[in-house]
Amino acid sequence: MIGEGEAFVDGQRMTGARALKEKSIKPLELAAGEGLALINGTQFMIALGCLALHDALNLCKHADIAASMSFETLMGTRSAFDPRIHNARPHTGQIKAADNMLRITENSEIISSHQDCSSVQDAYTLRCSPQVHGASWDAFDYVDKVVKVEMNASTENPLIFSESEEFLSGGNFHGQPLALACDFLSIAIAEFANISERRIERLVNPQLSGLPAFLVEDGRLNSGFMIAQYVAASLVSENKVLAHPASVDSIPTSANKEDHVSMGALAARKCRDIVVNTEEVIAIELLCGAQGIDLFTNIKAGDGTLAAYDVIRSKVDYMKEDRILSTDIARVKELLRSGSIVKAVENRVGELY
Repeated sequence: MIGEGEAFVDGQRMTGARALKEKSIKPLELAAGEGLALINGTQFMIALGCLALHDALNLCKHADIAASMSFETLMGTRSAFDPRIHNARPHTGQIKAADNMLRITENSEIISSHQDCSSVQDAYTLRCSPQVHGASWDAFDYVDKVVKVEMNASTENPLIFSESEEFLSGGNFHGQPLALACDFLSIAIAEFANISERRIERLVNPQLSGLPAFLVEDGRLNSGFMIAQYVAASLVSENKVLAHPASVDSIPTSANKEDHVSMGALAARKCRDIVVNTEEVIAIELLCGAQGIDLFTNIKAGDGTLAAYDVIRSKVDYMKEDRILSTDIARVKELLRSGSIVKAVENRVGELY
C-alpha cells in the first residue's frame, strides 16, 4: 500500500513500488499513527477476531437446524426441549437453543410416529444439544462484548490527552483481552463441530439409526456417506489441536523488555481455521440429515426441518448411488454462508434466536 515490500501482479513477483506503478495506483500516504496501526499485533488480532466471531455467530442457528434434522431422522423425543427443563437451569443460550429446536421440529410426523415407543432417553448428542449449543452461544456473547470494547478503544502508546496536554506511557497495546477471547471462541466453535460429528456418526451407523448403512439404499455396492463422516472426524480432530490455547504461551523479545506477550495473533488465526472446519462439519450434517429424511419416504418432517430440507434439495440431489461428495458439501456450505437455509426456516417457524 505504501510502496514497500513485494507483491504479485499477474503472476509476476515484484517490488511494492513497481506493483503500484503497474496498476497506476498512488502509494498511500500515512497520517500520524497509521503506520503503527498497520503493523501492531493488536489491530491484527481484532480484525481477524471480529471476522471469526461474525462467522461463528452465523453458525449458531445452522447448528440448531442441523441438530434438529438429525434429531428427527434419529427419531428423538421432543420432551428434551420442553421449556420447563431449561428454565430450571436458566442459561440464556441453552434456553434459546432449546426453543429453536422445539419450533424447528414442530408438527413432525416422523417424531409423532414413534411417540409410544419403548425408548426412555435419547443419546447425549440428541438430548443435550441445547445444553452444548447454548454454552457456545453464551461464550460468543462474552467474546462479542470484548470485541466491541476493543474496536472502540485506544491501544496506542503513549496516549496523548489534549485536555491536560499530557502524554502517558502504558500498556494498552497488550493483546491479552483479545487472546483470551479468541481462545475461548475457538473452544466454543470446536464444540459445535464435536457434537455435530457425533450426530453424523449416529446417522450413518445402522446399529444406532435403524436406517440403511451409511444412508444409502444399496449398501452392498455403495459406501454412501461413509467417507463424509471420515471427513467430519478428521476436521474435528484437527480442531482439537487448533483449540489448544495460544494465550498460555509467551516468549520474551526486545532484549527482555517485552517479556510477556499475549500470542493473540496466533489465537485469532487458529480461531478462523476452526470456524472454516466447523462450517464443513455442519454442512456434512445437513447433507446427511436431508438424505435421512428422504429415507422416511411417506412421513412428513417438522415445519422448520422441511424448510431446510427443501433449500438443500434445491442445490443437491438425493444420493441413490455413490458420487463425489466434495461438490455437494461445497454447495451446502455456500447455502450456510449465504443464510439461505436460516431464512427459509425462519419464514416457516418465525425468527430463531
